Amino acid sequence: MPASRSHERAKARPAWIPGLLIAAALAIPAAPAAVLADGGRRSPDDPAWREECGSCHVAYPPRLLPAQSWRRIMATLDRHFDADASLEPGRARGIEAFLVANARQASSESALRITGTGWFRREHDEVAGLFSSAAVGNAANCGACHPQAEQGRFNEHEIRLPGGNKR
Repeated sequence: MPASRSHERAKARPAWIPGLLIAAALAIPAAPAAVLADGGRRSPDDPAWREECGSCHVAYPPRLLPAQSWRRIMATLDRHFDADASLEPGRARGIEAFLVANARQASSESALRITGTGWFRREHDEVAGLFSSAAVGNAANCGACHPQAEQGRFNEHEIRLPGGNKR
């Protein structure tokens, strides 16, 4: 566009519009940090899932496994990683529906353990040696390095490696 036309447009715009746009942008409230996870995506919540799964371990966010994995896990709760985690059928169906609806997008993987997925191994390859340390214990102990794991937050900028070091 020729310089004269863009200059004409700028002159035609009332002087108060840029100020209004800035004021509007500043007035939009930021989303609470506790509901954001991984790149600003909202971490879904379900009270039954949080209560049942979170009573024994971190209520792992559904996005960490694909739907087919959650279906297999929910179908074998009577032998859930060497424990009987059986639930009343209606409650189990509700939790499964929540997990499947919020699962990782289609994947060729069908791991039953989050720690067994290629994604997990790639994300943790540089710290895998810490999993067997006394401070961590095993790869499933997310809270050892992710202080916000209970809230479904695994932001790499919030990681605290054992010994108080940031990653």
